[in-house]
Amino acid sequence: MSRLAFWAEEGKRVGELMRIVNPLVRRTIERAEGLRLNLGCGRRSRVGFFGIDCLPLPTADIVADLNEPLRELPDNCVSEVYSRHTLEHVRNFLPLMAELHRVTRPGSRIEIIVPHFSNPYGYSDPTHVRQFGLYTFFYFADEEDQPQRKVPSFYLPERFTVEALEIRLLKRSRLGRPVSSGLEWIINRGMGLLDWYERAACWTFPAESIRYVLRTKKAVAIRHGMFARSAPIGQLMEVEQI
Repeated sequence: MSRLAFWAEEGKRVGELMRIVNPLVRRTIERAEGLRLNLGCGRRSRVGFFGIDCLPLPTADIVADLNEPLRELPDNCVSEVYSRHTLEHVRNFLPLMAELHRVTRPGSRIEIIVPHFSNPYGYSDPTHVRQFGLYTFFYFADEEDQPQRKVPSFYLPERFTVEALEIRLLKRSRLGRPVSSGLEWIINRGMGLLDWYERAACWTFPAESIRYVLRTKKAVAIRHGMFARSAPIGQLMEVEQI
């Protein structure tokens, strides 16, 4: 069997079955300590995080296709998520956002780094299915949590807040690096400057990536044994922020 055929079969099998490989993942869930997940860990998982990848790599504590539901993870079991250059490969992006909302706890930190749409190299990768811009994750935020420019938020009922945004510019030559570094420092000083950059300057000074920090916006949770379910804020008895 060729390498291409092997990975195609492996990917098909993984898509049909999510597997928790590292027993410590289940023990962490049982103790309700809060998982820290590195989505798309590849060959170098983030220190202190459990790695998720679609391939059974040595770094993958969980083997799962992010285009499929995270069936082995109960509600409210994740306290932090990190993902670097992974979400641009995900076809079922909206269902994944809904799943991240389900498995994370209220206020969980979600850090995402993806290619900016002005990155000319991002279009070369045949496995990229989308690009990202300044307002992408505001489509999952309530109107009162959005900046001056409002975007529709009716695609999903699940909600997040955008805590931080940062654009990193491409630094392609020694001559251009000081200019790009200076412009990067200026535009990241505020949302208005980032908005101006995308409208007026991103094709002249293209970006390498964009970094978002999200927080899960959801009701507090009621504990019942090892799991938790959502409950309206203000409900009495056994309600606690987790």
